[in-house]
Amino acid sequence: MEKVGFFRSIHLKFVIIYVLLILVAMQIIGVYFVRQLESTLQENFKDAIQERVNLLSYYVEEQMTKVRLPDEEAPSLEEDIRRLLSDYNSADISEVRVIEGESLRILGTSDPDNQGLVGGRSTDNLIKMAIATKQPVTEDFVDQGQRIWVLVTPIKNNNGEVNGAIYLVAKIENIYEQMREINNIFTSGIAIALAITAILGILLAQTVTRPISDMRKQALAMAKGNFSRKVKVYGYDEIGQLAITFNSLTKKLQEAHATTEGERRKLSSVLSYMTDGVIATDRKGRVILINEPAAKMLNVSRETVLSSPIVSLLGLEEDYTFEELLDEQDSVILDYSSKTKTLILRANFSVIQKETGFVNGLITVLHDITEQEKIDMERREFVANVSHELRTPLTTMRSYLEALADGAWKDEEIAPNFLDVTQNETERMIRLVNDLLQLSKMDSKDYRLSKDWIDFIFFYNRIIDRFEMTKQQNVTFERKLPDHSAFVEIDEDKLTQVLDNIISNALKYSPEGGKVTFGIEEKDEFIIVSVSDQGVGIPKENIEQIFERFYRVDKARTRKLGGTGLGLAIAKEMVEAHGGKIWAASTEGKGTTISFSLPYVRSEEDDWE
Repeated sequence: MEKVGFFRSIHLKFVIIYVLLILVAMQIIGVYFVRQLESTLQENFKDAIQERVNLLSYYVEEQMTKVRLPDEEAPSLEEDIRRLLSDYNSADISEVRVIEGESLRILGTSDPDNQGLVGGRSTDNLIKMAIATKQPVTEDFVDQGQRIWVLVTPIKNNNGEVNGAIYLVAKIENIYEQMREINNIFTSGIAIALAITAILGILLAQTVTRPISDMRKQALAMAKGNFSRKVKVYGYDEIGQLAITFNSLTKKLQEAHATTEGERRKLSSVLSYMTDGVIATDRKGRVILINEPAAKMLNVSRETVLSSPIVSLLGLEEDYTFEELLDEQDSVILDYSSKTKTLILRANFSVIQKETGFVNGLITVLHDITEQEKIDMERREFVANVSHELRTPLTTMRSYLEALADGAWKDEEIAPNFLDVTQNETERMIRLVNDLLQLSKMDSKDYRLSKDWIDFIFFYNRIIDRFEMTKQQNVTFERKLPDHSAFVEIDEDKLTQVLDNIISNALKYSPEGGKVTFGIEEKDEFIIVSVSDQGVGIPKENIEQIFERFYRVDKARTRKLGGTGLGLAIAKEMVEAHGGKIWAASTEGKGTTISFSLPYVRSEEDDWE
């Protein structure tokens, strides 16, 4: 997981939120404060001006009602008013005028530049309005960028009659200049406060983000399987309680992980050492687990089949859908046999269900039943062959016996032939039953060999001599045997039967004037015994099957010659019981060589010599 950048971190968000909250709060307070301050200053300014005007109005009223004699040397009304107005020249007041009531004559002004207006008539509508309404009248306007406030106050006598009016022009711009200075001070204060707030916000955010950062690191370590770390507890507030809970969770996860890992290893071990294949899918039928035996059975790679559909993996797309496999109660036989290899599997399906009843997946167990099928096939074929082999002579015997019973026994020419055929078929059945009994004994676990050290060269020559003396065919024997002795540990009776079966077959299939060759070849640990004929040979595709029970290349000729089809099968069982192997080599039209090996230790030979 990549590291969180500063501009995306919660640290910065905390600081920004904290600063914005303070900024918004200060802005709200500032706006309210400035507006209230501005309103208060304006009211105080206007109230102060109004009080001064009221005081001036009182003094002017005294001067206007003062009795003046013509011959006195006292100041005139204009001079008294000029004297009164001289005290009103200040930074806040631009000009003060006194206007007589009915005539609207200007009696005086505080502005030295407007002294020429004294004695003139005023035409200002505000003055007329104030005199007419007997109430003060105000007006705000801007003159050359400066805010001006005009106040017109009527001058009343004791009877409430208006004798005139006072016209005052105030410089209210000073208040706004003061407000601008206050705003500048307030802005500077906000900037300083925000800077301090940002620093405090960073410190505060660290107290929150440090435990969260520690928990994030711990979570990353847990994702990698490290449960040994603990989050440091910085306090016992909500975040501290979260850290304590996180540490408790880590401990429980560690215990659960250890338990799960143990179960996983057990399951993995069980799956690995199972001889059966196991395939698990998710609820959509995609492979999520396959053990090694299943991968070998299907000849696939575990990495390539993960997430692939189970019906595709098993080659069941044409016959089943995944939903049909979920409902399949019986086993499904999968035949993956090819020309070079036989492979038959039995698939059993088990649905994985949650407690709520919803399907969570499918377990498929594959059993390799190739050998079982082969055994069943061989058993069926064996029963069929035995039945056929027994039925043929029995049918022949029944036919001839029925003929004899019908009177053929009276015919001196036919009866002996019928009896001779019946006798031959009886002997053939006896040989067949004896061979079957012999194979049955060898298949039994109680089968034992009676071994003894025998000079195999002498033993082999004796058997060849017997066949050479009793042969009826015009066949030549050729021996390629060593001159010295070769002692091997064998069961003499069983090896005699092996050689009898092999040599009998060689004589049966040898043509008139042919040759049978007998050989022995000494190896380091084995001796190789061979019998070769010059018969018709065996086709290449049948060479591996001649040692199977009841197998015949030419069935008609074999039965005609009285064979049971079990001779080479018995020879194979007996040779393998001695620890050797038997095989055949043949060329069609040229002959066949049957060879078998027996364990041979040269040191034993030296001891005997």
